[in-house]
Amino acid sequence: MTKGRIFSGMQPSGKFHLGNYMGALENWVKLQHEYECFFSIVDWHALTSSYEDTSKIPERIHEMALDWLSAGLDPEKNVIFVQSHVKEHAELHLLLSMMTPLSWLERVPTYKDKLQQLGTQGKDINTYGFLGYPELMTADIILYKADTIPVGEDQLPHLELSREIVRRFNNLYQPIFPEPKPSLSKSAILPGIDGRKMSKSYGNEIPFAASPDELRARIRLMITDPNRVKRTDLGNPDVCTVYTFHKIFNAEHSSEISQSCRQATIGCVDCKKCLAEKMVSNLADIHIRRQELEKNPGRVKEILVFGSERARTVAAKTMDEVRQAMNLA
Repeated sequence: MTKGRIFSGMQPSGKFHLGNYMGALENWVKLQHEYECFFSIVDWHALTSSYEDTSKIPERIHEMALDWLSAGLDPEKNVIFVQSHVKEHAELHLLLSMMTPLSWLERVPTYKDKLQQLGTQGKDINTYGFLGYPELMTADIILYKADTIPVGEDQLPHLELSREIVRRFNNLYQPIFPEPKPSLSKSAILPGIDGRKMSKSYGNEIPFAASPDELRARIRLMITDPNRVKRTDLGNPDVCTVYTFHKIFNAEHSSEISQSCRQATIGCVDCKKCLAEKMVSNLADIHIRRQELEKNPGRVKEILVFGSERARTVAAKTMDEVRQAMNLA
């Protein structure tokens, strides 16, 4: 039976945190055993909202590659590469832009919302690149004829636009591309250490690259039940950030933890220590892989070069078909 093909990517826009890992990367590690996977660090996409200062992009690309590899993505099993190293992405994006109605791009639900949201932060993103983000995303996907795309529900409108663009291309020229279908990922949502959404802008994140000692330190700062002041007070785990993490990283003992909290047979300090040691144990393989990779930065570069060469081979073949279909050969 032939495996399906996946494409997915992430922007190198800053430090990766544990919420990012649980939201997407953990799922990628599972999918690599079921599909032929193309995973791209999409640096051109990062320019759509951060084009003013590009000085940190090389460092962020390296850090993201470290994150992916330490999480367990296999560079032999998957094609892991940097988007801008495969120029065919830009060519296909240009050709798609010639045939995509402007109204299709303007109606994407997140477009006006993000335009307003980032505009209030002082960013001038009233650019074609920002408007054409879904079109570049479409080029990324169909360049490798990916048929399955792991997405969250908030990304479904972007993928539906990609499907419309594919149908329009296939009808206008030749049926070259499969319509990519979504694979909805039901990932655990991690709050930040203060109970709000985990975000670097809030300063409440747990870095994915945190050492065991850093991990323990961040867990010690977690917000617990605000009404449990004394050790003997009965607790309510349902409002406790620590317990939310127990349910994810210590699921087999979460009921026991809940009961002990409600009966005050365990204190918040001991509860945090228990969680910290469980998380350190669960993430130990990731930490060890990262340490090994950090000792050999040249290896990370080799992997990205190797992945880009493999991606270009597939991309070049697709673009030959596209040019012939559009009478540009």
